[in-house]
Amino acid sequence: MQPIIDVRQLSKTYASGFQALKPIDLQIRQGEIFALLGPNGAGKTTLISIVCGIVNPSAGSVLAGGHDVVREYRAARSQIGLVPQELTTDSFETVWNTVSFSRGLFGKAPDPAYIEKVLKDLSLWSKKDSKMITLSGGMKRRVMIAKALSHEPRILFLDEPTAGVDVELRRDMWTMVRALRASGVTIILTTHYIDEAEEMADRIGVINKGELILVQDKAELMNRLGRRQLTLQLQSPLAAIPAGLAGHALELSADGQQLVYTFDAQAERSGIDVLLRRLAELGIDFKDLRTSQSSLEDIFVDLVRERA
Repeated sequence: MQPIIDVRQLSKTYASGFQALKPIDLQIRQGEIFALLGPNGAGKTTLISIVCGIVNPSAGSVLAGGHDVVREYRAARSQIGLVPQELTTDSFETVWNTVSFSRGLFGKAPDPAYIEKVLKDLSLWSKKDSKMITLSGGMKRRVMIAKALSHEPRILFLDEPTAGVDVELRRDMWTMVRALRASGVTIILTTHYIDEAEEMADRIGVINKGELILVQDKAELMNRLGRRQLTLQLQSPLAAIPAGLAGHALELSADGQQLVYTFDAQAERSGIDVLLRRLAELGIDFKDLRTSQSSLEDIFVDLVRERA
């Protein structure tokens, strides 16, 4: 299937000589939720801004919905909705007029029924006649999303969409995002809440210092790079790890009551089998065990540290 966003050798260097983006290749599939992660200043917003037509690239090309974002910018932008980090609205305009005006900017005919649906989906219907200046920060963030959806885009960029949003509003937003994905809209999000990416994303991209260092399905990424641990609660404490267990990545707790085995996905089955057999041979009994896996946040931090 043709990707809905196709980035080829895209780079950006400013007049000062600062290279914000090194040559990047990235294909985003239609109907997926793609999370772009990276530390502050990594190039996330620059990449999004180029795709959305806000910043001009230094080299390379971007197709959005099959349209070149430079040569066919009107057609490309009509495919895209953007929720920026900054809250930029007309303070003295009503919610209804703000969202309706955004639809008109893209040449779309008025559709009150669609605007009503968007506002209701975002729990904004009761605020439709309220002026923007009277809204809370979380409500203004919702209006930004409504504006981005007003012209029925096929691609939605969410740049730190839940910054400053309370827990209830945050959950409502992600319910809406899932519904949009189910309807065929492609979602690209940047977030500092890595638990959001872990919960929501189909694929993960990691960018650091302008370089796209990894793109992978979330499940594959966590399976390949995630550390796993098996913790054994021993029947009797050990003074030290026996020599017969040398070769296993084991740690003994300070009180000698727990053995912790760290392993990766490839070694999971064979490694655990061998370890348990060796414990039985050595007469080391355990009364309980539990497993754990590193989170996406752990993986992200490790990747960025490795590159640093």
